[in-house]
Amino acid sequence: MPPASPSNEKFKNDESLVDKGRKIGALKMVGPTNGSRTRQAFSVVNGGQDLMVAGSGPASNAGSDCGGIEFTKEDVEALLNEKMKTKNKFNLKEKCDQMLEYIRRLRLCIKWFQELEGNYLLEQEKLRNLLELAEKKCSEMEMLMEAKEEELNSIIMELRKNYASLQEKFVKEESDKLVAEASLAKEKEARAVAEKSQTSLSEELGRAQRESSSANQKISSLNDMYKRLQEYNTSLQQYNSKLQSELATTNETLKRVEKEKTAVVENLSTLRGHYTSLQDQLTSSRASQDEAMKQKEALANEVGCLRGDLQQVREDRDRQLLQVQVLTSEVEKNKEFTGKSCAQLDSLTTKSIELEARCSSQSDQIRRLQEHLSIANKKLQMSDLSALETRVGFEEQKILICELQSRLADAESKIIEGEKLRKKLHNTILELKGNIRVFCRVRPVLTDDDDGTEAKVVSYPTATEALGRGIDLLQHGQKHSFTFDKVFMSDASQQEVFVEISQLVQSALDGYKVCVFAYGQTGSGKTYTMMGESGSPEQKGLIPRSLEQIFETRQALQHQGWKYELQVSMLEIYNETIRDLLSLNRSCSDMSRTENGVAKQYAIKHDANGNTHVSDLTIVDVCSSKEVSFLLDRAAQSRSVGKTQMNEQSSRSHFVFTLRISGVNESTEQQVQGVLNLIDLAGSERLSKSGSTGDRLKETQAINKSLSSLSDVIFALGKKEEHIPFRNSKLTYLLQPCLGGDSKTLMFVNVSPDPSSVGESLCSLRFAARVNACEIGIPRRQTNTRSSDSRLSYG
Repeated sequence: MPPASPSNEKFKNDESLVDKGRKIGALKMVGPTNGSRTRQAFSVVNGGQDLMVAGSGPASNAGSDCGGIEFTKEDVEALLNEKMKTKNKFNLKEKCDQMLEYIRRLRLCIKWFQELEGNYLLEQEKLRNLLELAEKKCSEMEMLMEAKEEELNSIIMELRKNYASLQEKFVKEESDKLVAEASLAKEKEARAVAEKSQTSLSEELGRAQRESSSANQKISSLNDMYKRLQEYNTSLQQYNSKLQSELATTNETLKRVEKEKTAVVENLSTLRGHYTSLQDQLTSSRASQDEAMKQKEALANEVGCLRGDLQQVREDRDRQLLQVQVLTSEVEKNKEFTGKSCAQLDSLTTKSIELEARCSSQSDQIRRLQEHLSIANKKLQMSDLSALETRVGFEEQKILICELQSRLADAESKIIEGEKLRKKLHNTILELKGNIRVFCRVRPVLTDDDDGTEAKVVSYPTATEALGRGIDLLQHGQKHSFTFDKVFMSDASQQEVFVEISQLVQSALDGYKVCVFAYGQTGSGKTYTMMGESGSPEQKGLIPRSLEQIFETRQALQHQGWKYELQVSMLEIYNETIRDLLSLNRSCSDMSRTENGVAKQYAIKHDANGNTHVSDLTIVDVCSSKEVSFLLDRAAQSRSVGKTQMNEQSSRSHFVFTLRISGVNESTEQQVQGVLNLIDLAGSERLSKSGSTGDRLKETQAINKSLSSLSDVIFALGKKEEHIPFRNSKLTYLLQPCLGGDSKTLMFVNVSPDPSSVGESLCSLRFAARVNACEIGIPRRQTNTRSSDSRLSYG
């Protein structure tokens, strides 16, 4: 058998403890039983029977004679009230035997009581051990819960990162797919455009080819016509030359005829001269004359014919010349048309060459586009495959995301349960630490202080039990030691200080009332601790850092269904008078006044739930830390400060910053109301050292009076007196729920390392020690529904 687990042993021990408690509650006084020993009534002993049963084991573990006898209350009373009865009162032997028997039974009862007491002590020791074991197991379970919570937080962060990366990957793949589809659509459009351009180019090429063929036909016909015209021109030139030759021959014949005519005329003149001589011969030559006349007439007719022929030849020549001119002009026109046709042919040839080159380039482009289209188709196929793989992967990732979301929902539910447990444990821890906690902070050495004097005045113990919690103050050679919940050295940063109160700020979000106030002498660094230095992120005080944490936590809790509303108010208590630092009607004298010039009175009221209200106080709803920073700057400008011998900028009033938090969780229908009060008290100081006079004297007296009232309240709480003097000052009455009610309260006691301030520092530390010893009521969580009254609560 394997050994039993600690939890099983714990349950068995608890059952045995319950059974034993039941026996004790029934007033059964039972002795230890061993082996097969059975219970026997005390009446058997009274009857003189043997106390031991046959076959029984030893009487007890301690060797007692009482064995397994159990005594009841009635048996013991019967034994004590038993009287001696004898048959013969003078029989001393019988009386002696009865007395011996009675003494033996009394001894058995006494021994049984002794063993029972020893058993009770053993049981008490066992119960104490079990209680220690249970406490140890509880602490181990808390550590396991914290480790489990951290593990769940890491798992949730990892799941969120995986989910975000998967979302980014899915979006990237979707964008790649859309880009691929867009590029494919562009390539398809380019392909369609290329096909259209190819068809248009092919049609244009066909038209150009047809135009080129028609132009070639026209050129060939023009060439034939030109050749025919050239042949016709040559024939006309030949005919002209022939006509010229015929004209020349005709002219020569005409000249010859003229010459013959002149010869004939000369012959006629000679004949006339010889007419007389020939008169005689006339008769004889009458016939020859008649023949000559006939010949003359024939020659005249022939000349007329020749003249007609010459005229006709001249007309034919003129007509041929006109026709030659017309043909020459036509030839010129044909030459010009041929030149134009040649130029057009050249242009058509160059255009055809260009179109052929363009067609070849378009063919190359179409070929390249086809290659691109094939590549795009391959890419599309690959993208389809990758899209399919991506879709499959996406479905797998979707299933995984669903599983992760379910696991995330389970983890978030566990986180919510863990958050509830954390709140419970957190508040339990704070309650165990004490409701009024005290932190001590030593400010750094300033230039006005003596260098190196901090080690002479303030020191810190190095023992383990006091490390980080103890502080020693040296005055007149005597060392005063103090121990607080936390001690911050002079080199502690603002962040280190804030880390220690961040749990209290979280309690305000959880629905508790929280109060943090700074106490100390003038110039000890209270305002620096609470407000810090403006313009430097490293020097921010508790108030700005608390607001940043609240707004960041509010943003983070939105995923769990929480919605918070925040309201802010700021006031100061100056000379026992409340001033509204956010009022817009403040006059030049820094006093809020009504229309008739009388200062406005702010009344402090407490309700039955422990909430504090200030009448007519300005309340502002805020949504971001920037808005609160603006309000803090406005309040700082309105706050009363003055110059004293101890501080150049001394706070002459108590500053109270209040933030009310109303949270609603729609999923769990849970409502919480928390209040965070952050208070910067005015500095305590002695009149002889501050050198205050006039108004400063009145201010100092009012400050010291209110702080004295605060110390009276603390001392009364520490002594648990019936009457607590809260009404002695406006400050204590305002802080009544924080000090004596159900609020979680923390005090910062600020100490100056200046040797001249040792007395004030010692008074501050003693007061803080008394505050740390006070016990107030247990804090209650405000979970009621938000009331219609929007006034802020200070308690």
